Amino acid sequence: MTTGPAPGPEGFDAGTEADELPSVAPQLRDLRRRAGLTLEAAAARARLSPAHLSRLETGRRQPSLPLFLGLARTYGTTVSELLGETPAVADPIVRAGGPGAREADGWTYWQAGGSGRGMQALRVHVPHGRSQGELVRVHPGEEWLYVLKGRLRLHLGEAEHLLEPGDSAHFDSLTPHRIGAATQSGADLLFVHTLLQSSLAGLCLGGGAGAPAHH
Repeated sequence: MTTGPAPGPEGFDAGTEADELPSVAPQLRDLRRRAGLTLEAAAARARLSPAHLSRLETGRRQPSLPLFLGLARTYGTTVSELLGETPAVADPIVRAGGPGAREADGWTYWQAGGSGRGMQALRVHVPHGRSQGELVRVHPGEEWLYVLKGRLRLHLGEAEHLLEPGDSAHFDSLTPHRIGAATQSGADLLFVHTLLQSSLAGLCLGGGAGAPAHH
């Protein structure tokens, strides 16, 4: 699965400066080559144009958080590896003072699990009203989320659910879904998703303004 500048085509927030996030260009290139994929084949898997993926690989564009997740699924890796945060020694414990916060298109997230696993755990802050909440996502795998603070609006297919603190949801990611904060202060949640390589990974279906036109 926000007020401010609307994202540009294919998940890029035109208002995001290049230095807000560490460059993922080297990791994207290496992961694609390791997977034996051409630029065109990788772009098709991630539902991007080759030109847009090329801009990501050359550091001229930075992905938003949903696009980070989609690219991680495409290459069967984690957001942490995309950001070059692979720890030197595998540790099953993630301490409270561990990896710092990252921000993408207004969403803030913290690593809440180890790398190199079949699923990824994140702690996420979803701000109120940001446009990422209008992106409908479809991809193989499963997702689980648990609301820590605030209220969360979860759309699953045609149904809409309002989740309070302590509520959780566990669903098949092939069900079209999107989330958004229902409180002005935003919502905090724990989020776990499986990492699968698939040509459907990271697919966004247009929902609101700024969504990719081809979806």
